[in-house]
Parts: sequence; structure tokens; C-alpha cells
Amino acid sequence: MQRYFLKVEYDGRNFCGWQKQNGKRSVQGELENSLFKLFGESIAVFGSGRTDSGVHALDQAVHFDLKSLIPPQKLKLALNDMLPKDIAVTRAKFAKPSFNVRKDIKKKTYLYKLKCGAEKDAIDGNKITQIKFDLDFDKILEASKIFVGKHDFRGYTSAKAQVSDFNREIYELSITKKGKLFLFRITGNGFMYNMVRIIVGSLVEVGQGKKTKADLVKALESGERKFAGKTMPPEGLYLEKTYF
Repeated sequence: MQRYFLKVEYDGRNFCGWQKQNGKRSVQGELENSLFKLFGESIAVFGSGRTDSGVHALDQAVHFDLKSLIPPQKLKLALNDMLPKDIAVTRAKFAKPSFNVRKDIKKKTYLYKLKCGAEKDAIDGNKITQIKFDLDFDKILEASKIFVGKHDFRGYTSAKAQVSDFNREIYELSITKKGKLFLFRITGNGFMYNMVRIIVGSLVEVGQGKKTKADLVKALESGERKFAGKTMPPEGLYLEKTYF
């Protein structure tokens, strides 16, 4: 048995998310279906994390085991020929039998793309979140500093999060502005359900003048979701980088 490691990118618009769900189209399901067509056997595929419905990935990490020994580059080409157009294998290599994408990952970076203004964007409009109002960049930048470090993030996750430990560490949170485009990059050791989208939504409300930095601190210190901002839509979110 040989373990393989893949890096995969996908357009999340037409998926229920990474994880398989009965009767729904998932990234995990498409990968397993393609492997079955290639090798004639059911092969379990494991991802470094679950992206939600509509969320994209530029660097999802995957591992699985094959009875057949096939060169990684040949496997990459065969899978890409079999997979639908909205999934692509970007890298393939052999892995140690003990390697596990869930346990061995060190950190992840998520990217959120947000565009301000009323002008319609036909090219990127479905892969970016658009809002009609402008934002105060300086206020957003100042408020973003509170998230860096180790914190209990229970106030910044959905009630659907199935975890008992809400402690996470954010290593870096950067925000860049290019004209009307805001790019939020958040790197941490792990993220809970909707956590990135709620952090971005909270910062957007600060930039809009609906919330203050003090409100965001209160959500962080009290753990109460009501003090944080809204959950941003999924189309602007990308799993940008996984680190091992």
C-alpha cells in the first residue's frame, strides 16, 4: 500500500463543500469517484480541512492510499483527465505511511476577496463578494490587530461548530486595498466553522461604521456571538495555502 499526497484547487460554486453529503455534489466525492473509475476500487480520500458550500480552494491538501504503485506525475495527469473542470490536481507526490493531512498540518492561510462599489463585475462577480458601500480602511486595519495571537474565538464562530475547544492562534492578519478591492489574509493554526467569514464580517461593519473596535474586543473577551459582525457570503473565501 502506497500513500499519496496531493495539492488540489477548486471552484467551490457548484459544490456543497469539501465533505461528502448524501445526494449532494462534493469535492471529496468527485475525487473518490475519479479514483474509483481509474482503479476499480473504493479509495477513501482525506482533506486537510472542510471548506463550506461555495468556498473555493487554491491549495487544499489531500492524502489517500493506493494498492497500485503509480508515479505521482502520471497519477496527477490521469486524475486531471478524469476530474470535472472545476477541480484540478496541482501537485502529487509519494508520502510516508504515517503522514496525515489533518494531523500534520502546521497552519493555513485563508484569503477573502471583497469589492466595494455598485459597478457590476461580470468576470469575477461570482468569485468575489461585492458590496455597494465604501469602507474606512484605516479603521479596519486598526481593529484587525485584536485578532492576532492566541484567543478563545467562540464569539467568532457559528453555533453549528462541533468543537469543544474554541482556542485558536492567529499568526498574521493582513489587509491590502487595491482601488475598490479589499484582500483579507488570515493565517492561523486552525479555523472553526464560519470563523474567517465572521472575522471579515466584523471588520467590514467596523469599516462601515456599524461597529467599533471595542465591540469586536467585547465579542472576543465575552465569547458572545451577538457582539461580533455578520457572516460574510462564501463566494469571496479561498483556502489559499496549507503548510506542513
